[in-house]
Amino acid sequence: MVYCVRSSKKDEDIMALKSSVKQLIPSFLISAYHFSLAFMAALWYGFPSGSMIVIGVTGTKGKSSTIFMCAKILEEAGMKVAVSSSLMFKIKENEWLNPYHMTMAGRFKLQEFLYQAKTAGCTHALIETTSEGIKQYRHRFINFDVAAFTNLSPEHIEAHGGFENYKQAKGKLFAALEQARRKTLSGKQAEKISVVNMDDEHAAYFSGFKADKKYGFSIKGACKGAGGGDTVCVFASAVKVDASGIAFTADDVSFSLHVLGEFNIYNAFAAAVIAKSLGVDFNAASAALKKIEEIPGRMKFVREGQKFTAIIDLAHTPSSFEGAFGMLATLKQPHGRIIAVFGSAGGGRDKWKRPELGKIAARYCDYIILTNEDSYDEDPDAICAAIAEGISAAGFHGVLETIQDRRKAIRTAVDKARWNDIVIFLGKGTEQTMVTKEGPLPWNEEGIVIEEIRNMLYDRK
Repeated sequence: MVYCVRSSKKDEDIMALKSSVKQLIPSFLISAYHFSLAFMAALWYGFPSGSMIVIGVTGTKGKSSTIFMCAKILEEAGMKVAVSSSLMFKIKENEWLNPYHMTMAGRFKLQEFLYQAKTAGCTHALIETTSEGIKQYRHRFINFDVAAFTNLSPEHIEAHGGFENYKQAKGKLFAALEQARRKTLSGKQAEKISVVNMDDEHAAYFSGFKADKKYGFSIKGACKGAGGGDTVCVFASAVKVDASGIAFTADDVSFSLHVLGEFNIYNAFAAAVIAKSLGVDFNAASAALKKIEEIPGRMKFVREGQKFTAIIDLAHTPSSFEGAFGMLATLKQPHGRIIAVFGSAGGGRDKWKRPELGKIAARYCDYIILTNEDSYDEDPDAICAAIAEGISAAGFHGVLETIQDRRKAIRTAVDKARWNDIVIFLGKGTEQTMVTKEGPLPWNEEGIVIEEIRNMLYDRK
């Protein structure tokens, strides 16, 4: 099954025409269009966000994991929860994978989701809020009660026209919180709350927005940029990261999780502090987090009886690559290798990061297979070539292959893997489509990895 396809000349002409038309439309008209759609969507569904506590989580990394963990905590505390994230949609006990190739749902879909959550009796809704979504006003006419910031690093720079614009787009979630009217729910007025990762160098900007209550969290012992001194800071200590999971202590409560990586300490801590801001104590948070065995699409271990370690992860940015490969380095056996399969998204998305991904992979990997990964209207060979430039620049001494058919790339990695090797498949996670010039095609990374491992085991019997 080949997922790296070429479009016809007609398809390319249509793409070019759409791009040209968009460039001819003044930006203020595009903004007015997005704003109008946001208003009409909220109006159509009766402004459903006014009937529940709405939590928006923004940042470059960790948004979906933080939301996943926070939902588990709130449910542990007896709350009825709805979730909209890149991982999944959830309304109370019903949950399903996000079928759309976007982290933050479109305006009508998001308002419909909130309406369904309201109808189902949900008291809390968590929404993964992206800079691209904010740019298109998908957050408008949603009455947020909590705005949370995870971290900030370069991403979507070309789409926003610079890092500062990207940061300010994220900040608009906090600006929306600042301006939103207070709700009265169950006879009580809901407060407007901000939660900020104080270890991030941009914390001062996000904690500077007004809120009824401000919370900051840190594992480095410093509450910098505390927004005028009115931020309640919570610190983590006794931080531990090893092959069995992570652990830390906050307010004399011990937390331990089976998930891996220092980045998940931040995600878990953010989730616990968000819940704390809503009245859920750390003991309940700790109990809920301890039950989590894995996060869908994030460092997902595939265990089919093979003698090597196979992991699927969504990582697709330089910072997330650093986190993922840094974690793998702690798991690597003395005579084992790290084999990586990845590419980079097309459609003009952050071309700058392609060689950076290559440089990071080159520092950690012994074997790299570059492959197709949502090439959209771009030539996938050109995308892989840009990644390969970074690999070469880093002085890579391992094996480098380019196999555009992603299934064949996965098969090759599985066949090459030996005892004690770690094979990681990056960039797709739980996404259910791969987007090429012909449009979205069905894709299930986990299912394909499992199938190829089983085929390999059968062939070697």
